[in-house]
Amino acid sequence: MAETPEFHDRMLSLGLARVSEAAALASARLIGRGDEKAADQAAVNAMRNQLNQLDIKGVVVIGEGERDEAPMLYIGEQVGSGTGPEVDIALDPLEGTTLTAKDMPNALTVIAMGPRGSMLHAPDVYMDKLAIGPGFRRGVVTMDMSPAERVSALATAKGVSTEDITVCVLERPRHEDMIAELRTTGCAIRLITDGDVAGVIHCAEPTTGIDMYMGSGGAPEGVLAAAALKCMGGQIFGKLLFRNDDERGRAKKAGITNFDRVYTRDDMVTGDVIFAATGVTDGSILPGIKREPGVLTAETILMRSKTGSVRRMTYRHPLDK
Repeated sequence: MAETPEFHDRMLSLGLARVSEAAALASARLIGRGDEKAADQAAVNAMRNQLNQLDIKGVVVIGEGERDEAPMLYIGEQVGSGTGPEVDIALDPLEGTTLTAKDMPNALTVIAMGPRGSMLHAPDVYMDKLAIGPGFRRGVVTMDMSPAERVSALATAKGVSTEDITVCVLERPRHEDMIAELRTTGCAIRLITDGDVAGVIHCAEPTTGIDMYMGSGGAPEGVLAAAALKCMGGQIFGKLLFRNDDERGRAKKAGITNFDRVYTRDDMVTGDVIFAATGVTDGSILPGIKREPGVLTAETILMRSKTGSVRRMTYRHPLDK
């Protein structure tokens, strides 16, 4: 019986960057055009095409949705050439479709890859999330703490005032009470309209000025964020939230039995992972696609958890090639 090829993350990393770049370049022509669906579809098509050129036996574990809802890059879809290592793939071909359609900051294309069985098969439900950057002991902040207690605990760990802490929160009506409580601590709050993968990454990127992320958003995005922090360092905690029996059924279908579990970063991503993201619109992590006569320029961040390496790569794409 032939042995299964090993997951050589170093060899696959550049290919993963190309996948992310292709999706960003494909969606570039739709920046500011007001058509979210067209922008997302362009990114999906390009990402799928590039994935199928990689020598992998890939399965999408975090994707565009269930098979009946997503014609491409659906959960369970097999991608790659069919030769090479067996891998799990988590992706968001265009994180921030609304941001792209309205030409607003922080739209990204995002993809992560790890050995088969290394990523949580998160159902398409909400997840309550809490994240901080690297350098802190385990348990400095927890899901059991109130929002105000988390700010106070992190400020103490950093040796600063609560007024020196900045928290990133997705601006949604469901977060109004949490935001009001955070205001009582004197901390700063950076509200974002979309894109909570980028929101979590902000915690681990010193130049953003973000110390902590909290609030509920998509569970699949939580796994992608965990993959990024696996490479960059930092902590993320997540607890699945269910609004009805249909959502509980999705979780059971994904193999989840403990509905009250709090997942850590290493629960969501258990093995070594590679992660790539390319800027579509300008943001605090990556610049967006730049247009010049005959050329598009993209910047990608490429990370490997095995080495902790973080690379930034600029790609100039001649339009006549």
